[in-house]
Amino acid sequence: MTNLHQPVHKTRRFGILLLGAALALSPLLAHGADARPGGGGSIGSRGSRTYSAPAPTQTAPYGASPMQRSITPPSSGGYMNGPSSYPRSPFGAPYGSPYAARPHPFASGFLGGMLGAGLFGVLFGHGIAGGLTGGGSFLGLLIQLLLLGLLVGWLVRRFGGGARQRAAVASGPGYGPGPAAAQVTITPDDYRAFQRLLLDIQAAWSQQNLPALQHMATPEMVGYFNAQLSDLASRGARNVVSDVRFEHGDLSEAWSENGLDYATVAIRYSMVDITTDMTGRVIDGSSTERVTITELWTFMRPTRGGAWLLSAIQQTH
Repeated sequence: MTNLHQPVHKTRRFGILLLGAALALSPLLAHGADARPGGGGSIGSRGSRTYSAPAPTQTAPYGASPMQRSITPPSSGGYMNGPSSYPRSPFGAPYGSPYAARPHPFASGFLGGMLGAGLFGVLFGHGIAGGLTGGGSFLGLLIQLLLLGLLVGWLVRRFGGGARQRAAVASGPGYGPGPAAAQVTITPDDYRAFQRLLLDIQAAWSQQNLPALQHMATPEMVGYFNAQLSDLASRGARNVVSDVRFEHGDLSEAWSENGLDYATVAIRYSMVDITTDMTGRVIDGSSTERVTITELWTFMRPTRGGAWLLSAIQQTH
């Protein structure tokens, strides 16, 4: 009896170790070297152009990555780039219609049950589908995973195709241009304001000065910054950027809508970017080597006049 169950215990131990390793590595995978403001992602809102590609510029000739997190729902009810471009709140919860490009309810329910049963099976030594009769060997587990993968792929193609086609028709092909709007003239004073905001936001970020950030960015962006700083602190880490230098920049587009002016600017800047623990020991980055970043920053202000605020950061391709 002992010999019969020994392979099962080995499989169980392997599953627990694998799950533990994945949980331990997930923070490192999600929070690598991109600890600067925005976390190296595309976040924020650009009004009606939130899900439209900014015009290419000399600084960013290949355009920007689609928005990954935003409180702005898509106007068409569809998403241009699949589930990865769903608008999300500062805490990761998706916004927008719950029915846009959603898988068939039978497929989602069946797959959820299969995956749930499979996870518990691995943890408790029964394999994905109850284990093999001969002892639940690791080879048997791999075979079951392969079969489950083939089944999942068939179900997604069978029940998810119609939803994807409807979403593609609703949102149009690809990551297209934004709607027409009144153009805004950007003056040299505006460009100086953008450059000053770049430097001041980086300084306030390093000081973890949220009140200062609230005067330079929209509440949405401050929410993202706050969540990112809190996440770093929960892991006993702190990101510090210093000696920030504006290298080059040019205007992608500027427009006015709903009483607000928007300007999206491609910015190339360099800095010293390090992440330390709470004792000041460098755990990521270099205190002697500079890094160069190119991003598209969108600023907004009331059309009737007022200070520019950062409303979005997008990564370049």
